[in-house]
Amino acid sequence: MKKPGVHSQRIYRYAALRRVLTRRWTRPATFTLDTQRRTGIATSHPGESGDVGELRDSQHPSKRRNYQSRSQRDTEDDVPLSRKMIEAAATAFASIVVLGTGFGLGGYMYHKFYKWLVLHKMEGAFKPGDPVLDLAAIGKQIPNSITSPPLSKETDEHWILRDEQSKIDAIVNGTEKGHYHLLIGEKGTGKSSMLLDAMQKIDGEGCSMFEAHADMEIFRVRLGKALDFEFHEDYIGSYFSERGPRESTPLLDIERAFNKLEKVALNRRKTEGRPLIIIINAVHLLRDDEDGRDLLELLQQRAEQWAASNLVTMVFNSDDYWVYERLKQLATRMEVTSITDLPKNQAISALSKYRLKYFGEKPNRTILEEVYDRVGGRLTFLNRVAKSKDMLDTCDAIIETEKRWFLNQCWILGMEMDDDVMDQQKYASAAMVLAQALVAAEKSQDSPYSPTDGSHLIPQIPLHKARQIMTRADFIKDYDHINLFTITSSAFVRADSVPMQRAFRSICEEEGFDEHLEATLQRISDIESLGRTRELVAKDLVLGGKYKFLLKDGERRGEKVTEVVLEEKVTEVVLEEKVEDEEEEKGKK
Repeated sequence: MKKPGVHSQRIYRYAALRRVLTRRWTRPATFTLDTQRRTGIATSHPGESGDVGELRDSQHPSKRRNYQSRSQRDTEDDVPLSRKMIEAAATAFASIVVLGTGFGLGGYMYHKFYKWLVLHKMEGAFKPGDPVLDLAAIGKQIPNSITSPPLSKETDEHWILRDEQSKIDAIVNGTEKGHYHLLIGEKGTGKSSMLLDAMQKIDGEGCSMFEAHADMEIFRVRLGKALDFEFHEDYIGSYFSERGPRESTPLLDIERAFNKLEKVALNRRKTEGRPLIIIINAVHLLRDDEDGRDLLELLQQRAEQWAASNLVTMVFNSDDYWVYERLKQLATRMEVTSITDLPKNQAISALSKYRLKYFGEKPNRTILEEVYDRVGGRLTFLNRVAKSKDMLDTCDAIIETEKRWFLNQCWILGMEMDDDVMDQQKYASAAMVLAQALVAAEKSQDSPYSPTDGSHLIPQIPLHKARQIMTRADFIKDYDHINLFTITSSAFVRADSVPMQRAFRSICEEEGFDEHLEATLQRISDIESLGRTRELVAKDLVLGGKYKFLLKDGERRGEKVTEVVLEEKVTEVVLEEKVEDEEEEKGKK
């Protein structure tokens, strides 16, 4: 009988077992075939190591048996607990040190980099070129790289050249040092135009200009835009849930921006030797309240400090007198430059050049003098007149506009006015009284024109006299703010412009105006008198009695109570009246 052969599958299993015993075990002497202690499955399929016949756990076939783990576990069990604790503590401490050092070093480097970036950006705000010049180029006819090519020397000629322009140029280019400046004058006299012209001559290098605003937050944003300062909006302390600088007040943010600006100015003085120029336009827009005065005081303190050290020259541009009055209290290095209307010769020359350049005509000298006689030398009026086809009609329209503005703000209602509008009528009647006084002062002048150059001599009254005429001291600043009257830097009150003075004259010369104003003042006086009078009505009094009125303190603090007491009753008068009645009856009988 043929002896059965050995199955090929069994041969593979024997080969796998042999290879496991000879190659995979490092300690074959301790190996036993005890199936209860060490059991496994030898397979002919390749295992994870790539060897055929790899021994696997019988309960978990997917896991390889590691016969070295038992000896390693035995060795680990022999390590003392204290040593394990020390190793764990050392590992934790090393991790903390590494992480803390890395994080702290990264935060410190970021902090230093951010401070450098802030100063670098602020230095860039004073590089040549300024957005203010580009925005104003079209309206102010200042050439720049966007709107028009640079002017040549032949065509670089202003149609209006003011005497104050040379001083403004010296301030803006850094030649004038050691002071901060206040430009004050009526609206439309050309203060902003001269500043922009001076900036254009140096291409805005070392200068920055922005507009003031009544709201503190908007003022802060505009200052940050002018200085390219973001007020720490990417503050790293927010990572630790700390309160950041952005949660502070606008006044503190402005102070923080000035601290950075001071560092930039110090670096510039070392390299350039010239101060930075900060121009704040329309400072009169700040409110004359506690917040506005605090902001103005902060700006003045910085201006005084920087002017003394030649770091920064600050220029304030204002239309209203109250800014000068506020700055005057603490000023030691402030220079005031008053910007007024153009003299007659300059105004006529400017009109003639403009008409010749843009209309190709040369107006008659008589017409030009009549234009000046009606609107004066105010640049904003001359600009409108020079661009119009009929200059005299435009002058009349300007005068009528000023007159309507004054009447809409301050017209009086006469004797028939209601007592509810008394406060507004006090405001209006005071303005009318002051206008009447200015018209009377104009009539008392020998000539309304200057004997030297023929310019307008607008009548003016000292500020304290004007308050005495109005019998009010608080209205004049509001009149200045709404451009009815103006207060000069030398504390004189006059009409805001030549057209406004003509409007005053036209109103006061109307028939019946004086009587109408007097009736309004009388009505205001009557209403105030009624307000001060108390009427008492007594009923059921005893004939011939004497009463005593006592003013006592009430139950509440500050309360007064009037008490009426019958002091004495007189009966003699009653008896005499009865006797007289009886005698009359007897006489009749």
